[in-house]
Amino acid sequence: MIDHVHDLRSVREATDRLLTAAAKLDNAALAEESRLPGWTRGHILAHLARNADALVNVFEGRPMYESGDARDADIERDCDRPLVEQLEDLRNSAARWEAVAERPQDWTRVVELRGGVTDVAARVPFRRLIEVELHHVDLNIGYELADLSEDFTDRETAFLADRWSGRPEVPPVTLRTTTGKTWHTGGTQGTPVVVEGPADELLGWLAGRGQRGAHLAVLAGDGLPALPPL
Repeated sequence: MIDHVHDLRSVREATDRLLTAAAKLDNAALAEESRLPGWTRGHILAHLARNADALVNVFEGRPMYESGDARDADIERDCDRPLVEQLEDLRNSAARWEAVAERPQDWTRVVELRGGVTDVAARVPFRRLIEVELHHVDLNIGYELADLSEDFTDRETAFLADRWSGRPEVPPVTLRTTTGKTWHTGGTQGTPVVVEGPADELLGWLAGRGQRGAHLAVLAGDGLPALPPL
């Protein structure tokens, strides 16, 4: 069951956590490479700010981004700003998104996101939470996949497992935690694969982060398959 009220509260908490951590950086650290290839920490903060504004567009019936090129150009424009400007922008854009999301509205309506992807409005707060939490990890400032809450990790694992379900280039995969939780992903063709490991490692493989599944135990099949980019 989707609980947008719970997710909006989680977004606020995650944003505050990220802002507090990022405030300990300086301008030089902001310009250093993040864990995302080709992006500095400044790129990540700029992206998070513009993503909040993009979700305002979604809820107000406008295209999420003017175009893919415009989205990328906005991030490049904003990535080199001083830390104080980055933090102020992220804080203010998050407040704008929160104000729009807290209005009385039909949470069952379908909204259009980037690239023609659609979803019910009630799931958008969780999508924002994904952005904030995973990009906090991407900043490489001490927040790791293992620090994510169990609830978030389980939900994001299920979300990504569903994303790769039915993909013909991915064989059938069963993901199993060491505590017995299980998810299924991939298509129907190829040798079935069964992998087991800690929940954060499974999430890392699905999300293309951390050790990317390097420490997962392959219990059946031809090895851990490569996943398409997110």
